[in-house]
Amino acid sequence: MALGGGTFTAPNKVLPGAYINFVSAARALGSMGERGVVALPLELDWGPSEVITIELAEFQKESLSILGYGYSDDKLRPLREIFLGAKSIKLYRLNADGDKAKATLKGLTVTAKHTGTRGNDIRVAIQANIDSEEAYDVVTYLGASKVDTQTVKTIADLVNNDFVVFTGEGNLEVTAGTNLTGGTNGEVTGVTYSRFLDGIEAEDFTTLLYAGEDEVTKALFDSFTKRLRDDEGVKITTVLFDYSKADFEGVKSVKNNKELVYWSAGQEAGANVNESLTNKVYNGEYEVNTRFKKSEFEQFIKAGDFAFYQDGEEVRVLADINTFTDYSPGKNQDFSSSRVIRVLDQIANDTARIFSDYYLGKVTNDDTGRNLFKAELVNYHEQLLNIRAIEGFAEEDIIVLPGINKQDVIVNEVVQPTDSMDKLYMSIEVK
Repeated sequence: MALGGGTFTAPNKVLPGAYINFVSAARALGSMGERGVVALPLELDWGPSEVITIELAEFQKESLSILGYGYSDDKLRPLREIFLGAKSIKLYRLNADGDKAKATLKGLTVTAKHTGTRGNDIRVAIQANIDSEEAYDVVTYLGASKVDTQTVKTIADLVNNDFVVFTGEGNLEVTAGTNLTGGTNGEVTGVTYSRFLDGIEAEDFTTLLYAGEDEVTKALFDSFTKRLRDDEGVKITTVLFDYSKADFEGVKSVKNNKELVYWSAGQEAGANVNESLTNKVYNGEYEVNTRFKKSEFEQFIKAGDFAFYQDGEEVRVLADINTFTDYSPGKNQDFSSSRVIRVLDQIANDTARIFSDYYLGKVTNDDTGRNLFKAELVNYHEQLLNIRAIEGFAEEDIIVLPGINKQDVIVNEVVQPTDSMDKLYMSIEVK
């Protein structure tokens, strides 16, 4: 084999040999990003103080160790509501600044892994092992559930589990069971919510929610949403209870019951860009107050409220709208449709991601580079066209130009989002 070889940037090699480059055939790199992530703060009796990500399967199988309660416990109903639509949750425990439950058994100190009142339901029993006179079975209970058993000879042999931390030294002594005490939940204040928003800003999520009734906190979430969408370019949607005064396409105002915020946020996060929630059946666990007059439902829509109505035995979404009602020639009624906003947000978020991942600092800003980027955007919009999220799209609807500075790229595009049918006007001529 010749001495030379490898790859080349320019044909300037000295040694004889074969210089071969492997190059991918040109194809689009970008695709539609995943939806379905809900971020929320929640008061809980157990859990860490930082933002944690919980997938649906993890929630179903490991909620006891993560959140201190089994999947079907009433304490976790809000999360079950969210997961009826969402794929994952970014959860922040608001009241984590409390005390950890603790117990002392001779030379052994047992401390709850997390703060909170749920730690007071932990009990530790030390039993003689039936197979070895020198060994003991150390059993940890959470309520009536046995959550950990270890067979050891001394305190030093104990290993921390998902619920308690063991410290101390010396020998163990048999005890029927000792409850941990002193666990408390922290206080929830406006500062706590601000801390949550500071932490969640660094995370990737689709939908944010606050299910409370405090007007100051609602205003805080509203302001946070507007800043992220308008100043940072992060197109999230926030779901609040009875807050149509936000008058903003990025905020949904749930009517009827405040508990419906959880289900609504999950559905908003999980909805596809070509899907509307209008007339969707509520399949959650809460009783829904639908005792409103027809005129009141009309007012809900005019005000920008996301409401529910009774249809026989079922409860359904009245209209998939957001709080935007201040229409203008530059921003018409289309922007009040959540389906339309989902399409526009998806385009904005995905375009930013595609540019950042594949073009920023990697592709030369000349005609060839800009044409590559345009081809990328055309391919992406054709994906939206194929799933009927947009209509009437042609390659000429996207124009990519050089900016004022050599590093700048300008994109101008025309897009026509589709929406679902929700009104039928029919005339019948009878002869």
